Amino acid sequence: MTGYGTASFNEGGQSVHVEVRTLNSKYLDLTLRLPKGLAPHELEVRKLVNDKLIRGKVLLTVEYTDESDVQMKQHYNEELFIKYYQQLRKLSDRVIDSSGDLFTLALNAPDVIISGSEENISEDRMKTIIDLIHEALNQCDEFRSEEGESLRKELHNYVKVIRERLAEVAALDPARVERIRARIKNNLAQFVEEEAMDKNKLEQELVYYLEKLDITEEKVRLASHLNFFAEVLDDPAGSGKKLGFISQEMGREINTIGSKANDADIQKHVVVMKEELEKIKEQTLNIL
Repeated sequence: MTGYGTASFNEGGQSVHVEVRTLNSKYLDLTLRLPKGLAPHELEVRKLVNDKLIRGKVLLTVEYTDESDVQMKQHYNEELFIKYYQQLRKLSDRVIDSSGDLFTLALNAPDVIISGSEENISEDRMKTIIDLIHEALNQCDEFRSEEGESLRKELHNYVKVIRERLAEVAALDPARVERIRARIKNNLAQFVEEEAMDKNKLEQELVYYLEKLDITEEKVRLASHLNFFAEVLDDPAGSGKKLGFISQEMGREINTIGSKANDADIQKHVVVMKEELEKIKEQTLNIL
């Protein structure tokens, strides 16, 4: 689920800025951008994010600046630099080269530049950074909660449309059965003399055929799945995975109604139900 959170601190020349961005994902896909001084605490930061956000594509950025730190962050191996320079000068003289870039070549030679000490962050400042990460994560979680409430209402509307279409199907079903019964009788009458018909046998065949096209159980199960979906959706501890499983069951019943109904009017409502169900399936991926 998409979300955003930020928190900042600025005092005594030291500034910290924490930013959290999340996108939809089935699993937790976490990317951290931390200052070097925070590297020993990376596992702690990862656990904070995992406990709070649980799922999603997450980018957590921590920017730390200490303007009061005037120590050099880079040093040079002078002896090695001189050796490189002298060797380069000797080669230059032999080929009579006058390009004048020997200083740069020697400076960029291996092991001449020595990185400075790791960025040191005090324990007090570290606590401030962790607190800011908490604040940004809480803000991001609130953002996702607000979006989740809008999503909950949206899903209820999709379920409502399916309920309405299911009611239309239930209203059309009795007439559909009668049309099928009449069509079978008329077709038989064209080929078989009425006196030759075994009415008991005919009724048995009609019952057998109509049972194969009966959608009563599918209608009942679909209504039950819709009720269960709404119940889980309103449960504070609701599970996105559970809603996904229920939507799969709803899809099975809708598809079966469409295949067994054999009726153009009912098929129109089935198409709408399928369309709303696809919206449900897409949105349940955004629910934890």
